[in-house]
Amino acid sequence: MDSISPRPFKSMPYWWDDCAFSALPVRPVSPRCDVAIVGGGYAGLSAAIELARAGRSVQLFDRMPIGQAASSRNGGMASGSIRPGRNQLIRRFGEARANGILMEGKAAREDLWSFLQEEEVDCDFFLSGLFDGAINQHECDELSRYAELLQRFLGIEAFSVPRADVSRYIGTDFYAGGFVRMDIGGLHPAKLLSGILRVTQMTDAVIHENTAVVATNAEVGGVRVVTSRGEVFAKKVLVCTNAYTDGFDPWLRRRLVPVRSRIVATEPLNDGVMDRLMPKRMMYGDTRHLSYYYRPSPDGSRILFGGRDGTTDGDPLAPTTHLRSELGRIFPELAGIGLTHSWFGQVAMNRDMIPRIFTSGDTVYATGFCGSGVVWARWLGKKAAFKLLGERENAQSAFDFDPGPKAVPFYRGRPWFIPIVYSLYEWKDKRAMFRRNRKQGRT
Repeated sequence: MDSISPRPFKSMPYWWDDCAFSALPVRPVSPRCDVAIVGGGYAGLSAAIELARAGRSVQLFDRMPIGQAASSRNGGMASGSIRPGRNQLIRRFGEARANGILMEGKAAREDLWSFLQEEEVDCDFFLSGLFDGAINQHECDELSRYAELLQRFLGIEAFSVPRADVSRYIGTDFYAGGFVRMDIGGLHPAKLLSGILRVTQMTDAVIHENTAVVATNAEVGGVRVVTSRGEVFAKKVLVCTNAYTDGFDPWLRRRLVPVRSRIVATEPLNDGVMDRLMPKRMMYGDTRHLSYYYRPSPDGSRILFGGRDGTTDGDPLAPTTHLRSELGRIFPELAGIGLTHSWFGQVAMNRDMIPRIFTSGDTVYATGFCGSGVVWARWLGKKAAFKLLGERENAQSAFDFDPGPKAVPFYRGRPWFIPIVYSLYEWKDKRAMFRRNRKQGRT
């Protein structure tokens, strides 16, 4: 069929079908602790593990049930990507820090793989590699230079893919070419969070879900943390709320813009379809301004297709319709395919467009993961924990520098400008496609 009938799908993550999060035991809020952590996703839980194992008393607070936010809603693509290119990073931060940021991505991915093995976290991880598609020859040339940089600078297996070879990696003629890098994998994000939660619960860290932090107030020797279930005086505070930051920290809220990222899951595909469309079962993306990310489900039965939503209120049907349309543009044989799930979560963007650790008094922040939190959230949560422990060598990170990201002008927590920005990106993508098609003699 050519249109989606009203709500023929579950408005919940596909991942939740086989990974449910049970309510945690309610424990009293202790009036004192060494470190209070705000945010119970990958970052907060990973920090709690390191701090508790080092003997610190830790209380973690999340205003939602653990497992309800972005850490169990994302696409499960363990990329650790950085949006600005190396030249942009050099212009902004200097060559030394730019190189450090790129090198740390490799270290962070490898650290995640090691964590999964050492802690026996079963989250359907597969080091599949990534194919990134290019719309025109200029983008092909850019990706070729990037592949060369990854090989030369980081020793990562990466190579360009000319148009004639695209079908070896993806069953479409939509792309003019692309590139492949083999250091990126896919996993089940909810199972990853469940595994990190299990490891955290094996420590002495105390987790308080459904417990909102209302305010934090600096005092002599620490921070007074006011929660919906009582107050606690902490020597240090670690904030890892990312896109779900609310009014408890107005300063941070002005620096993080929550952006909806939506994913749809197709109905199970017929025999042979996946072999044609995703013959190598990789992770996939492209170079458009409004880029899309997609992948096979861990069991290979269906395709998960995601992109930025562009809406800010409610749960409208239009973004789901749009994603299915874009899926059909890339894979024409899937035009009109049924969907079983459509859901969204929030990712946090900032003006630097890089993740960041920074400090304000006795509060440390690890946040702003810019849509790549599967790798960066856990990594920077760990790094922030080592910083709080005073372990300078382990804490060293190219992402740790003050001050924090700059405030977004005219922004106080409601991203009113998102539809405008998305319209501009859409116009740029349409112009690029028009120029390509005109050059190729297409309508």
